[in-house]
Amino acid sequence: MVLADVTGSWAGTNGFRMMPADPLVESPATLTVATAAGGHLTTVAYSWAHPDDGPQDGLVVIAAGEQPGSLVAWWGDSWHQQPTTMTLTGAVGGATPVELTGEYGDGWAWRIGFEAVEPGRLRMRMDNVVPDDRAAPDVPAGPYPVMVTDLRSA
Repeated sequence: MVLADVTGSWAGTNGFRMMPADPLVESPATLTVATAAGGHLTTVAYSWAHPDDGPQDGLVVIAAGEQPGSLVAWWGDSWHQQPTTMTLTGAVGGATPVELTGEYGDGWAWRIGFEAVEPGRLRMRMDNVVPDDRAAPDVPAGPYPVMVTDLRSA
């Protein structure tokens, strides 16, 4: 099972920004990691607050992919990704223990990572990935964090 070592409830803060030069604006955040379908699925339900639009929530459902170590996931968020879900793929065991990526709109991508930073601490990070041909002086190509959620076991 993916994220087996971090199942349970978590609470902390979420930093959000729209553009790479913007500061991260912090708000309270919660996250719950659970298993479903006899341990074949992992669900990550989270809440956060947008600085202008208020309370938001999201859900990531993660399953094993067809190849050993690969993952497939579905993600929906009341602010970022709605009304339809985004399909993401990924793997376990890279630089970030669980990293998922989904492409959208002409080479743009969204990346979600989960990492147990230390015992009792969990980080969820969401990056927007700017394609090379869309880079600008104030928006360089490559990933930049849009949301950084730091949590402690509740």
